[in-house]
Amino acid sequence: MKRIIFLTLLILIDFQISAQQKIEINLKTNTNITPPSYGLFFEDINFSADGGLYAELVKNRSFEFDKPLMGWKELNKNTQNQVLIINRSLEKINNNRYAHIVFNNDKKTFQLMNEGFRGMGFQQNESYIFYITAKTKTPDISLKIDLLSADDQSLGSATLTKIGKDWKEYKVTVKSNANAEKGKLAISFVGNGSIDVDMVSLFPQNTWKNREKGLRRDLVEVLNELQPGFLRFPGGCIVEGRDLLNRYQWKNTIGDINDRRLEINRWNTEFSHRSAPDYFQSFGLGFYEYFLLSEDIGAAPLPILNCGMACQFNTGEVVAMNELEPYIQDALDLIEFANGDSNTKWGKLRTEMGHPASFNLTLLGVGNEQWDVQYIERYAAFEKVLKAKHPEVKLIAASGPSPDGERFEYAWQQLKNTKVDLLDEHYYQNPEWFFKNANRYDNYDRKGPKVFAGEYASHIKDVNPAEGKNSWLSALSEAAFITGLERNGDIVTMASYAPLMAHVNAWQWRPDLIWFDNLKAVKTANYFVQKMYALNRGDKVVDILINQKPLIGQDSLYASSTINQTAKKLFIKIVNTKSTAQQVLFKINGAKKLNLLTEQILTANNLNDFNGIDEPDKIKPLNNSIYKSVKSEFKKTLKPYSFTIYTIDF
Repeated sequence: MKRIIFLTLLILIDFQISAQQKIEINLKTNTNITPPSYGLFFEDINFSADGGLYAELVKNRSFEFDKPLMGWKELNKNTQNQVLIINRSLEKINNNRYAHIVFNNDKKTFQLMNEGFRGMGFQQNESYIFYITAKTKTPDISLKIDLLSADDQSLGSATLTKIGKDWKEYKVTVKSNANAEKGKLAISFVGNGSIDVDMVSLFPQNTWKNREKGLRRDLVEVLNELQPGFLRFPGGCIVEGRDLLNRYQWKNTIGDINDRRLEINRWNTEFSHRSAPDYFQSFGLGFYEYFLLSEDIGAAPLPILNCGMACQFNTGEVVAMNELEPYIQDALDLIEFANGDSNTKWGKLRTEMGHPASFNLTLLGVGNEQWDVQYIERYAAFEKVLKAKHPEVKLIAASGPSPDGERFEYAWQQLKNTKVDLLDEHYYQNPEWFFKNANRYDNYDRKGPKVFAGEYASHIKDVNPAEGKNSWLSALSEAAFITGLERNGDIVTMASYAPLMAHVNAWQWRPDLIWFDNLKAVKTANYFVQKMYALNRGDKVVDILINQKPLIGQDSLYASSTINQTAKKLFIKIVNTKSTAQQVLFKINGAKKLNLLTEQILTANNLNDFNGIDEPDKIKPLNNSIYKSVKSEFKKTLKPYSFTIYTIDF
């Protein structure tokens, strides 16, 4: 039997009003509550997949955009040098276009140039692999590949020769001799003749885990640092689509990447002020890659599937109930793809793709942000089948797009008596809402479904530059709010900030947890709040009480605490939202010996401060202060506008 550790912590806070006026806070273990799992919400918004996490540098690599040469530029074009786009829809259903290129270089060499995703990022002394699927009947022609700077200076080149008469993939490695944040790719066609080309790609050799045609290493490393408990994918509103034809269909994202059908990204013209008509989904980052990434970073996979409803802010169309079965079958097939053995249809495909072991899928979301009668009816149909065939998989249902109101109340009323395991709550609100709602879950019905805080972010007013919305004020308010999530870990079992990532030159939505350009990633103040909670989680929640009530804003302080009973560590999280420092006296009773206290502080000089591309380290946790000898009483001073974690070994 495990020994349960009981501690009592008395915190005396000196008010500036009177040195005699004090607050007493009692801390004790509550062995029934586990703090929530802190995870990641990933959606292909803000160019976070193509142009971001997926390391492909070529935009429109297979000429499948609505405008087949979007992203490409023809240099030295004339009647003898030109590109003809050919459609072979009877031969290939998905990737049905290719480029037939005719060139005669008696005067000037014909070139195709690709602009990438707001440029291409090249690192000095790093190698890049150029791929092309091609065939030609013309002997003795060659392709010269150049990495270019923003001003068209060559940073490195290589040549492809001996291209055959049948379709085949060719590749060559090019090394960059300098950095370029907005570089380009140039392909020169040397000789006279013609060539057919498709799937023109450029990837860094140094990808995550060195997987060929893989993920951008630095971005995955930033995700991995958070030690996430789960990875939710692929969104988000992207699951729904503007209409059902445009919805996300996971079966189109697996198998050979050459045969994955490109789809328009629903965010490309969603917001007129941030229109991105060149935003498509190649699905090089598809469901297999999402599962693999989850496994890589130790996160439980959490796919969200379309429930037969398009985005209710767009067309709002729904599939007829008597035609819903294929959507439910998609869910059953996904579970088989993730968990089935090689004797099953979809488990066999996963095995052939290189992963014979199960991905151990235990969580599944039905719909994203739907509401009203039509959603409840369709969710019930999913639940009936999935709970009967796969009771081991926990189901997550939507509670609508808002944290309150008629839609929210209706969803809870209808779903609380079903077999749903978690209800997904979303809140994009101002900082004041987050401060005021730190007690949101204190009085939730403990007999109903658990809560997944699936999308949340504190929104300040619009500011420039783009990264400015991730201000210290927004992060501080989230830190205060999360004390309430942690305190109510018996109700809130999972939580994730949203959106996760944004390209600084191609965003549609902000704030975002991580900003990036083509060379580097920026960890926001909000990122560090998430990291501090995730890495100091503990396994049991501890009550911090003031006059038998939780510390929720009294004298501008918010607090939560957890214990790791195996490692014998006590974590105290405390947020000071005052503009002045506050002195705190800790008295710890119940532990025979205190060995070590570490102090980690996150703060900023100004509530409007933020981390940006030009100043990425303005806000970051201060170096841990370590106190090797800790008495049962010790005083600490909380900095103004600060989030502090004390770790005590006992």
